[in-house]
Amino acid sequence: MKLYVVATPIGNLTDCSIRAKEILTQATLIIAEDTRTTGQLFKLLHIEGKKEFVSSHAQSTDSALQKALLRCKEHDCIALVTDAGTPAISDPGSFFISHFRQMYPQALIAPIPGPTAAITALCVSGFPSSHFEFLGFIPHKKGRQTLFEKIKATVLKVKDVIDIHHIHVWAISTTQNALTAHLIVDQKTTMQQMQKIKAQVKHELEHENIHHATLETETKMTDCKEAYC
Repeated sequence: MKLYVVATPIGNLTDCSIRAKEILTQATLIIAEDTRTTGQLFKLLHIEGKKEFVSSHAQSTDSALQKALLRCKEHDCIALVTDAGTPAISDPGSFFISHFRQMYPQALIAPIPGPTAAITALCVSGFPSSHFEFLGFIPHKKGRQTLFEKIKATVLKVKDVIDIHHIHVWAISTTQNALTAHLIVDQKTTMQQMQKIKAQVKHELEHENIHHATLETETKMTDCKEAYC
């Protein structure tokens, strides 16, 4: 039994690697965050063949998780995918992998590398990258204030994907005395969209009592429009 952790495109459909397509074609069981989204991706990539799709996501119940794990017994080649990007990176796929390891300790688990939003943001930000800390998505409620206090008090860089038009990334570079919010957006973004993004980021910062941040904007990321939403 083999479980392949397969990265899928985060924007441009052609970012899907040849190896990823080969594994997704070979796999007979697909563990997906959203089976509808993954099914649409398979159609666009022209991936055919008889396959079973089972969902496993952040809201999955214990019984649903066990059902997905038990289905693995019937298959030799299994692929785990998320809606976009690399499974288990700030993603509920890590929960499935942990339980899969416990249930099938002899099974092979292999990564199929590909896009991940955090590294994509970092590589075009221009920030020194020999050391950085990735904190995932900013919580909506619990833990939100604690996270922002940590950002203000520590010398670090934070990458966060914000869900505005699905394609925009912003980063925070901070020291003890200064904070800069650095936005990286798709070149196709209109001026009206840009203003909306900047307003939302400013609102997010002010909500956390950060009133004097410098806001910088760049348009370095190209072809980031969602390809299969």
